[in-house]
Amino acid sequence: MMLTEETSVASAALPVQGLKDHLRLGSGFSDDAMQDSLIESYLRAAMSAIEGRTGKALMTRRFKLVLNDWRDASEQALPVAPVSALVSVTLVDSAGGATVLGTDRYRLVQDGSRPKLASKGYLLPMVPTEGRVEILFDAGFGAAWGQVPADLQQAVFLLAAQYYETRNDFTGTVAGLPYPVTALIERWRTVRVLGGGAA
Repeated sequence: MMLTEETSVASAALPVQGLKDHLRLGSGFSDDAMQDSLIESYLRAAMSAIEGRTGKALMTRRFKLVLNDWRDASEQALPVAPVSALVSVTLVDSAGGATVLGTDRYRLVQDGSRPKLASKGYLLPMVPTEGRVEILFDAGFGAAWGQVPADLQQAVFLLAAQYYETRNDFTGTVAGLPYPVTALIERWRTVRVLGGGAA
């Protein structure tokens, strides 16, 4: 399995000013925007860390999931939530020939923790021998920062602030996320059972 981001969150959509306010950075100076790129990099790093721990895409973007075979012949769990749309499902044979499946062959089962691509019939089509299946889908709470749940927004700000405030401190080694961040994201974490089975 390989998951890649096909699109990224636009810089203009990130809450750079919100984090600056959270950090209580001064304003009204001629160089107010000097740290914007630094603030943006810490926001992106914090978002990535929160997404990795929760399995949730905070802001909507497009992903591509590549599989060598289905985990279950009738449905395939998607590794990121919430999924808003399945864009395409493509079977690719060993020679690179691609067959785009019609939307009459599959459907999206929306779920806050484990969305799935499911067959509209009995089974999903067979993946070609030594081939693969490529699934394009859109996932995220929304395109705007305001659509991200408030507790996840706060977790991102707290973590980004820590990155910012300790940017020159190379002495401490802290394992894991700070407790306040962990507490905020706890209800969003996906519990995996039975070794990450099909469901």
